[in-house]
Amino acid sequence: MSSPEVSAPRALLVDDHELVRLSTRVALEHAGVDVVGEAGTIAEAVDAAALTRPDIVLLDVRLPDGSGVDACPRIRAVSPKSRILFLSAYQDEAAMFATAFAVADGYILKDIGIQDLVQAIGLTVRGLSVVTPKARRPMVARLLSAAESDHAAHKLSQQERRTLAFVAQGKTNKEIAAAMGLSPTTVKNYLSRIFQKMGVTRRAEAVASRSPLRYQPPGSEPKE
Repeated sequence: MSSPEVSAPRALLVDDHELVRLSTRVALEHAGVDVVGEAGTIAEAVDAAALTRPDIVLLDVRLPDGSGVDACPRIRAVSPKSRILFLSAYQDEAAMFATAFAVADGYILKDIGIQDLVQAIGLTVRGLSVVTPKARRPMVARLLSAAESDHAAHKLSQQERRTLAFVAQGKTNKEIAAAMGLSPTTVKNYLSRIFQKMGVTRRAEAVASRSPLRYQPPGSEPKE
């Protein structure tokens, strides 16, 4: 008996450079991803997301009419089920922290290979948060540095510091909850308070509803 056919992920490309969009479209479609739309600004991205309801939005961090971080809630408002994966040439701190706290679903640098990008799309569509190691390292270092500062240390409870340490290790909310003997909802609340106390970036106001940080290298299978 043959297995049911899996539909190709439907992607919306958001980048202000037309050539980048064209080359990405060609590469993704050749790899079996269905590119359902393109946009060069936040306003165009919101309209395109509302029209196409893509599985995933590949979103540049820097756009002519604002930040990709600011675009996330606007895109989710019109297409709530769409995953958002930052695809950037820069290690943008606000976007990386937005990913860590689940404002977006992942952060990938543009020097990634096409096969790794396709795999990242597949993982993101399946509900995992994807951050490439090259982008993850400075984000984790910044998290730990901020948590260990005299200003932050007296504000974070012992449980909040433990939660943050698990985030830095790349564990999902479910894994953190199991390790700490808590419910995922409690972990989510801890992450919310950590975020507010540390004030890492004021633009990233939504908190982890899925895994806070995860990257599966090529060939590996994600944990359920």
